Amino acid sequence: MIKLNLKFWLAGTELTKLKDAAQSWWEKVEGWLRWPLLQMDADTCHLIVLDLLAWQRDITRFKGEPEALYRLRVKFAFINAVDAGSTAGMKRILIRLGVGYVEIEERMPDRDWDVVLLRFSDTQLSQNPELLRVLIQQYGRTCRRYDFVTITSVPMGIALVDFNDDQQTLVASL
Repeated sequence: MIKLNLKFWLAGTELTKLKDAAQSWWEKVEGWLRWPLLQMDADTCHLIVLDLLAWQRDITRFKGEPEALYRLRVKFAFINAVDAGSTAGMKRILIRLGVGYVEIEERMPDRDWDVVLLRFSDTQLSQNPELLRVLIQQYGRTCRRYDFVTITSVPMGIALVDFNDDQQTLVASL
C-alpha cells in the first residue's frame, strides 16, 4: 500500500488525524480489492471457491477425501493433465499427490499387451485405495487395464564371517 505523506506546511494535529483515517480506509479498500485474487490460490481459498476451481479444472471430490488432498489435487490439476499418459508422468503425479514411490511395468511377456502393472507397497495401497482408483480413471492411458501389485519388504540379515581354518590329516602307521 502506498503510504500517504503530507507536505511539511500541512503537517498538523487535525490534518494528521485526517491522513491516518484516509490511510486506514484505503488499506481496507485495498484488502477488498485483493480478496478475489487471493481466492485463486487453491491452498488458501474458501472451500466453496475451491469447489468452483475444481469444477473448472475437472476435479471431483471423492467420498471421504481429506481437504488437504483435495486442495493438492486442485492445485496440481493442470500439471497432472500435462503429465498424464506417460510412465514418467504417472510417477510424478503419484509423488506430487503424496502416494510415494511406484514401479510401473508395461508390455510384459506372458501378459496381454494392454495390461499395466503398478507396484506399490501394501501401506500405500491400503492408505490410498480410492485415490489410486480416481487417479487411474482420470490420468491413466486410454484402452489400458491397470493391475495393482504389492511390494512387501522383508527385513533380512546377512552376516559375513571370515573363516580361516586349516585342516591337517595325520596318519600314523605301525
